[in-house]
Amino acid sequence: MRNLRNVSRGVFRAPPSASAITASCWDAARDEVLITSGPTADDARIVLFRLSRDASVPSCLVSTEVAAWDAPIVNEDGVPDTVRTLHHSSDTLTTCIIMAGGDIVTVTETDEVGAAHVEIVGTLEPSIAVARWSPDDELLVLVTGNGKAVFMSRDLDVVTETDFSADDLRMSKHVSVGWGKKETQFQGKGAKAKALRDPTIPEKVDEGRPSPNDDGRCSISWRGDGAYVAINYIQEGVRRVIRVYTREGELDSVSEPVDGLEGSLSWRPEGNLMAGIQRLADRVDVVFFERNGLRHGQFTLRVPKDKPDALDNIALEWNSDSSVLAVILTDRVQLWTMGNYHWYLKQDVLCDPFQDRVPRLVWHSEKALLFAATTSGDYPGSTLRSTANTSLDKVICDEYVFSIGRGPVVPPHDHGAVAVIDGHSIKFTPFRTANAPPPMAMVELGEESPAIDVAFADDCSAMAVLHQAGISIYSLETKGPRLLPPKLRETIPIGKELPSPYEETPLQVAFAGRRQLQILQEGEYEGPNLFFYDLDTENKSRQETGARSVAAIYSSNNGVVAQDDDGGLSRVFGAEVAPISAKFPNLLPWASFVLSDNRTMAFGLSRSGHLYANSRLLVRNCTSFLLTPNHLVFTTGNHFVKFVHLTESENDLDIPGDDPETDERCRSIERGGKLVTAMPTKMSLVLQMPRGNLETIYPRAMVLAGIRQLIEEKRYDEAFATCRTQRVDMNILYDHRPAQFLENVGLFLDQIKDAAYIDLFLSSLKDEDVTQTMYRDTKSAAQPDSGPKALQPGKVNTICDAVLQRLRTQKNANLQNIITANVCKDPPALDDGLQVVAELMEEDERLAEQAVEHICFLVDVNKLYDNALGLYNLDLTLLVAQQSQRDPREYLPYIQELHKMSPLKRQFEIDDRLERKDKALGHLKALNDFDNVTKYVVKHHLYQQALGLYRHEEQHHRTLTDLYAAYLKSASRFREAGLAYESLGSFTEAVDCYIKSGATCWRECLFAAQQQEPPLSAQRLNEIAGTLADALREAKDYASAATIHIDHLGAIEAAIQCYCKGYLFADALRLVALHKRPDLLESGVDTGLTEAFSSSTEFLADCKEQLKAQVPRILELRKKAKEDPLAFYEGEYGRAGEDIPDDISIAASSRVSTSASLFTRYTGKQGSVGTVGSNVSRATSKNRRREEKKRARGRKGTVYEEEYLVNSVRRLVERVEATNGEVERLVFGLVRRGMAERARTIEELMGVVLGGCKLAVKEIWGEAAPETVAPEGLDGEGEGLRAAGGQGVFQESLEAMKVKQEPPIVKEFARLELLGGKT
Repeated sequence: MRNLRNVSRGVFRAPPSASAITASCWDAARDEVLITSGPTADDARIVLFRLSRDASVPSCLVSTEVAAWDAPIVNEDGVPDTVRTLHHSSDTLTTCIIMAGGDIVTVTETDEVGAAHVEIVGTLEPSIAVARWSPDDELLVLVTGNGKAVFMSRDLDVVTETDFSADDLRMSKHVSVGWGKKETQFQGKGAKAKALRDPTIPEKVDEGRPSPNDDGRCSISWRGDGAYVAINYIQEGVRRVIRVYTREGELDSVSEPVDGLEGSLSWRPEGNLMAGIQRLADRVDVVFFERNGLRHGQFTLRVPKDKPDALDNIALEWNSDSSVLAVILTDRVQLWTMGNYHWYLKQDVLCDPFQDRVPRLVWHSEKALLFAATTSGDYPGSTLRSTANTSLDKVICDEYVFSIGRGPVVPPHDHGAVAVIDGHSIKFTPFRTANAPPPMAMVELGEESPAIDVAFADDCSAMAVLHQAGISIYSLETKGPRLLPPKLRETIPIGKELPSPYEETPLQVAFAGRRQLQILQEGEYEGPNLFFYDLDTENKSRQETGARSVAAIYSSNNGVVAQDDDGGLSRVFGAEVAPISAKFPNLLPWASFVLSDNRTMAFGLSRSGHLYANSRLLVRNCTSFLLTPNHLVFTTGNHFVKFVHLTESENDLDIPGDDPETDERCRSIERGGKLVTAMPTKMSLVLQMPRGNLETIYPRAMVLAGIRQLIEEKRYDEAFATCRTQRVDMNILYDHRPAQFLENVGLFLDQIKDAAYIDLFLSSLKDEDVTQTMYRDTKSAAQPDSGPKALQPGKVNTICDAVLQRLRTQKNANLQNIITANVCKDPPALDDGLQVVAELMEEDERLAEQAVEHICFLVDVNKLYDNALGLYNLDLTLLVAQQSQRDPREYLPYIQELHKMSPLKRQFEIDDRLERKDKALGHLKALNDFDNVTKYVVKHHLYQQALGLYRHEEQHHRTLTDLYAAYLKSASRFREAGLAYESLGSFTEAVDCYIKSGATCWRECLFAAQQQEPPLSAQRLNEIAGTLADALREAKDYASAATIHIDHLGAIEAAIQCYCKGYLFADALRLVALHKRPDLLESGVDTGLTEAFSSSTEFLADCKEQLKAQVPRILELRKKAKEDPLAFYEGEYGRAGEDIPDDISIAASSRVSTSASLFTRYTGKQGSVGTVGSNVSRATSKNRRREEKKRARGRKGTVYEEEYLVNSVRRLVERVEATNGEVERLVFGLVRRGMAERARTIEELMGVVLGGCKLAVKEIWGEAAPETVAPEGLDGEGEGLRAAGGQGVFQESLEAMKVKQEPPIVKEFARLELLGGKT
């Protein structure tokens, strides 16, 4: 689908006095052409020139003389020698000239102009027929006049020689397997056996007869990698044969005999084919050979209409990337490309009408589509050169790019129109109308001369074809959405100042708006000029514009955009030229533009794949691009197609990453695919693969953009159809514009119409905003997620309710949708749907049956049967059951039995069957059957529901409460059971339950014990009180225990002991004073103070020692882990990888390691982390339990020691903080009893311990505390890579240590000023 478009032309015309140009070559490093002039019969000098572009007029080439010398006389007639080959080595600045007489001349350039060193380095006898350097400039192959092939090194030393012998032809016997023959193709089932023949036996065997036009020349061609060289040579008396040699000069193969084979030869650089010329009686073919000499296809050359004898002398030359084959005729160069096994004539470049031999063409070795063609009119016996005013010698330097001749991509004119040039014909295909695979096309248009360029009007109403004879204007008309075949409206001849068609060659054409054409045409001396034609005028004459130095022109909706050689841009409309603010950094052959009043943006692609927006570089690996109204679309070398949302400024363009799984703007494509055209109306792209086949895709970015636009335009039917076709979640129809959808539910239903489609939409709904999850609008500003799935609770019900409200007025017509809307609610409103069916049963049984059939299709019929039964409508239940797969013997007797029951009994049976126990209990109550109620309550534990139903019937309520109390007691819920018994006045059972509930209910228990009738004895009351006091003492509720001892047991001594045990010394002293028992001060209070002082001192001393031991150890462990994490986490186990070099990975994620990993080294297991270890899976649980015990113990030297110590210190600080109040009360009590020294001691010790706690908190949890360093592979980034067994315990430990922990709080200890302490 690609055409060749000229983007650069340079012309050098030799002065009339100069000798004929005899050879040319490229200096690839400087992009300059070297030519030789002479020798001639009048001037034996050879002059070497260097051609470069003129700085003022880049399209004109200027010459600089490099060196000149006299050519030797090779015969007695005085005819000078001729140049066979010219070659330049850029690395050594050396040019090698090989003469026909055998001389090899080198010219070495220096920094001084005109100071080149010329040297004849050798001579080969008797002469040189042809020579060719290898692609790497390391070998030179020459064929001498006596039939020898000479291989020479770069230093021009002979490597090897070989003779051309007739015996070479016997080295291999070729067997054709019929490649491409009809006999080898599938003929269909109807093929007759007699029609089949052996494809290896050809119908005609070529004998190698010579061509009548064979000039006897020899040719050499190298393969692209320089490993083989082919020589086309006439074996005298036998035939013309192609010999293939290795670099070492060994014969590899010879070609099979081919009748009419001529001397041209060119080996495709990719190496698969060699091209030659075969002249037959009725045609001339380009034939291809494989390296083994076998034929491999061909194509026929086309005879130029204006010069029938142009095929008399032909040469061939492949370009450097094998994409173009140049067929060089006597007056022109044809550029051929191949796609899908069809050969296209892309350009017919006219050179010189007075040629008697083919132009000399050389391709640039690095720029694949740049060539230099040299023409010379100085041929023997001609006097034209001496009489003409101008020289006939010239050098044409043309550069082309592959370009798509596509129509507009702006809706509604995006018909996908593409025009492909193939010589005189234009293959036209509008892809919205017909997707014809190349080389086929919907329409083929014939032109009177070879086409050069194609352009489309911005509204796709016209197409202009530029050819050598003029411009053909075609009108493009539409019929509905289809584009009709083009109709030729007129042909405009191109006016020329010179009569020769070989001068002022047209190069490019573009539309300026809809009715004006701009033509880029080669000038005679000033370079390409820009002319315009106004199609609205009758006299469509050429008018010149003011644009100069134009390299390329591009169609736009507001004039033509012209790009000069430096990347400058200007807008041309008519004769007016206005510069554009945007500019490229240099000439970019491919360009597209956004021209409007509020923004101007130019996008260009360089030959190296750099894509620019104005002067900003976007990507470096672009292979093709195009512009749609909303997107910049481009393909990359990584085989992605990407979409960039267009913005007001190039700096705001957001380039997506290579993430097709999560980003809608990126999509994977087939390797090497390039863009052909885009059709936003169809939301599709057309790509062409390297072989030439086409692929139409619907990228998610274009599809979603189209759906969003359709929703905004309220074209819900088209949006729905697109969602259905492209498998887009239907929720986007609502989520993109929720308020608009709810306001236009009626419009939505009217546009969709089809009830099945409405059902499809309703059944696809879910409580998720897809515009925030899978279809996030990448053009909008980033918004934070509202949840893991952007949940929208109630969304489905809102839509279903809106649809139901609209459908209520058309129930019969939309019955199916009404039922679907009810069923699709969350949770499904099955009862509402069944109610609709029940109403229909009274109106129309046929509709009711259809409705039941539909609802059974949507919902599990068994569940639907239960819901119908739950409505107590037995007719409806029977109708649903008939649609199910149930056995009538199962449901019919049951339904018949229900018919016989009373309504309440029937409802009870149904609810009981459906496990609706609450409702069944209500029906039992309505039946006034209390006995069955109690049995049902006890059976199904419905006590709470029953108590609620009988709360106004006291007798029944008490019975149910008694049953509930017994149930609570059996369930060990003693506190609630005691309360129930107490409410019933059963204090004996209440006391028993309260005692069993524990010490927390001691008040309720003592109260219930004293309310019993007959009253309990004093001894029994004391036993209960003593039991409760002991329980409270064990629970450390010393204040409550003291209360029982005082109030119920009268034991003052025991109460004082409890107060002292709980550090409540003030209450103990108050009790002594209240009961006037001073004797208890020493025996009770002082003893309690002494015991409390002793235990507190011992506790604080232990805490002090623990802090001194554990805090430094934690800091030491953290230091080791930070300095060498790997060695630290290896712990006490052997270092299995200590001798491994530094460049070998030993990360835990390695699945080929056989040593202990960072996980397995702590479980003592050896082997791989993966499935190689055979014991891992069977011992996982056992290892985990063992590792959890090790983690809990935190033994010194293990990896769990730090975690254990940190938790231990935390618990210590929390315990010290909890005893703060107790120590304060102890100090106060000691001072009150005159024990000031002991108070000072405990106060000082408490201060030291609290200070140690504060320091520990600061060092362990403070801001300066170092973070835990995890070894490689445990950075927590891979949530899916969770270890199992003992490895998982270790990983959990590391993750727990990495979590930022809140430090424990340490409050200040208030010291008594009376003791001289500081507060």
